This record gives sequence, structure tokens and C-alpha cells, in this order.
Amino acid sequence: MFKIKYPTFLFICCCFFLVNNTCIAQHITQKNGDNRSTKVVIDSSKQTDIYEVLSRALKKDSTKKKMRPSHKLNFSVVPSFGYSLSTGLAGNVVANVAFYTSKDHKENLSFINGEGVIDTKKQRIFINRSEIWGADNQYKFTTDIRFERYPSDDYGLGTQSTNADDRKLDYNYTRFYGTFLKKVSDSFYAGLGYNYDYHYNIKDSLSGNNRDFEKYGRSSYSVSSGGVATLLFDNRVNAINPLQGAYASVIFRQNAAFLGSDAGWRSVLVDVRKYFRPIDGSNNVLAFWGMGWFSSSKTPYLDLPATGQDTYNNAGRGYIQGRFRGRNMLYVEGEYRFGVTPNGLIGGVVFANGQSFSNLTENKLAGFAPAGGAGLRVKINKHSNTNICIDYGVGIRGSKGLFVNLGEVF
Repeated sequence: MFKIKYPTFLFICCCFFLVNNTCIAQHITQKNGDNRSTKVVIDSSKQTDIYEVLSRALKKDSTKKKMRPSHKLNFSVVPSFGYSLSTGLAGNVVANVAFYTSKDHKENLSFINGEGVIDTKKQRIFINRSEIWGADNQYKFTTDIRFERYPSDDYGLGTQSTNADDRKLDYNYTRFYGTFLKKVSDSFYAGLGYNYDYHYNIKDSLSGNNRDFEKYGRSSYSVSSGGVATLLFDNRVNAINPLQGAYASVIFRQNAAFLGSDAGWRSVLVDVRKYFRPIDGSNNVLAFWGMGWFSSSKTPYLDLPATGQDTYNNAGRGYIQGRFRGRNMLYVEGEYRFGVTPNGLIGGVVFANGQSFSNLTENKLAGFAPAGGAGLRVKINKHSNTNICIDYGVGIRGSKGLFVNLGEVF
């Protein structure tokens, strides 16, 4: 899933392409952890998406297209273009492929995401993420691979930083995360993995004794390499667009020198999400998200918890990525997703979030940064129930921007 977080004017020109449009529909009924049926879910494969709209506009009969077996791959691709003062002209391509790993569809929907970004101010980003479910949900395998050259804004540590604290922080970044989880009981999983973060060619636009980057421990590079242990509860059927259910994970990371890490720092990330469908017979969703992220004293500056630094870079709509940073972070968000057109093509959302970070001197959570906004949903692929999400968020101290995502934010 890709995201553009620009605090200034952004022009987006989106084109929609669907390839291999196969029948991968969300289940008519979803089940909770004890396998009891819950509210009936409207079958998104019987709704309308952009593919059908374009087919009609081009006077093509999409019903004559030979349907492939439902276990095949299903692609969604979205190119876009944007502009901001911080990045210049930017071009983005984001794609996902959704599929089941067995023909009987007894497991959750798997997906692989890819994103590429290039702009006129030398920002280069390639991201590949995946969540693969095994037969009957007996195991889950996740990956997160990134190669970035990322000029960014850095405001120092804590929630109470101001716009006057902004400095440019340029760096190159390589990431490789991989985790394998095994089913323990219904919807419960435990697993082990490996995380690697390498930041290099780190350059600060302005050095000085008053800079948190200097005080924390200025460095031109950092290597973090360590093992992770994960506990997971997940009874969502489709993580691209969850209609109900819950997700909760606890991830403990321990970096070690014998694995190549600069320091033996550790962190704990707690992530909890819950989805309700308040109206029976409707796919409207009330969703809540809470996150706590805590790290030890030797955590490298660019590995610290920060706004939009979660797995899918989605936390903190209303602020640019990295707007707030600190050793410890608390985050909450709520969102209501609703249909606009009866055929499911157009929908909308309203959302609100808030975040708090620890400061440098006392390492205590101080201050609270709220944000809120609204957005538009356009169904790009009804078979995987994938929406293109266009949100406008407003935060404090003049922060605002347009945020684009392929698939729901959480």
C-alpha cells in the first residue's frame, strides 16, 4: 500500500488498471474465533468496480471474459503523480496481488504489495511487503523489504516540537523483515523472525548543540540486526479491507552484536485493531486502532518509533512521516467507513487519531497531537474488495495533507 504524505498542495492524477480479473470474493459470511457465524457480509464480487466502469465506457462486455479458476492471482495496479515543495514532482506506482493458497478458500486472503516512488528531488523508494496464509490458516509468513533514498523532515524528539525545529535529514535505507507464524489455536499464532535495518549516508542539514539529533548521538550510519518473537490473534478474513473481526499482535525485538547490530537495543510493539459492522445488511464499518511502541536507550535515532513508521506507514494521517519521534509512542485512531453508492463503487470515511511521544531529556510521554479528516473510497477491484483511498487530514500547528492508499489504512 502506498501513501503520499505532502503538507502542501498535491495534484494527483490516478489511472486504474486491472489485470487477470479473477473471482476472489470475500466470504458471504465471516466467522469469529469460535467458528460461530456472525452478520451476513455483502458479497463484494457482485458489486461494481472501476474495471467494469472502464469496460462500459470502452463498450466492452466484461461478462464475456473467460473467468479463471478462483485460486489464481488477482492484480490491482495504480499509477499516480504528485507535487509538493518538499519533494518536487513525484511519480508513484503501487500494486497488489491477492490470492488464496488453496482451491477451497478455507484460509484467509493472502496478498503481496509493491510500491515504487521517484521524484525530482532525488527521493527513491522501493517497497515490497507480503502476508501469505497457509492452508486452513495453519501458518502465516510475512515479509517487508525496502530500498530507499529518503530526504526527510526531522523535528527532533517528543510531541511538543514546533515547525521551527524542522531540519532536513537525508539518508539511504535498506530493510529486510521476515516472520514465520504457526497456528496455536483458533485465530492464535506464535512465531519467530528476523529484522534488519541499515541506515547509511545520513546527512543533517544543520548541526549544532541544540539539535536533538546531535544530543541523542549523531552518526553517519546505523545497523540494527536482531531476532523477533511474535504473538498474534487475527480472525479477519481479508486484511486488505476488513469488514469485522479483530487483530492483536505483540512483537518483541532483540538486536545483537553477533548478528551484526551496532548495539544490543530492544523494543516491544503492541498493535490492537477491532472492526464492527453496526448496521446489519450493510458493509459499513466502525474501526478502532491502538498501538504502543517502546524501545530501549541504545536504539538508533532513525529506528526510534515515529509518525508513520508502522509496517504500512499509515499511522498519523494529518502529519508527514516522521513528524514526531521518540523512544516511546502511544497511538489511537478511530474511523467510520460507509457506502455512498448502492453498487459499492463509491464510499467515504471520517477519521480521528492522536499520538504522544516521549521527549529527550526525561524520556516521558508528554503532549498529545490530534488529527482528523475525511476521505473518499473508490472500488478498484471488487473481487479482492480493494479500494483506492484518498483522505485529507488536518493536524495541529498548520499540519495538513492528502493521503493516498491502496487498500484500507488499517
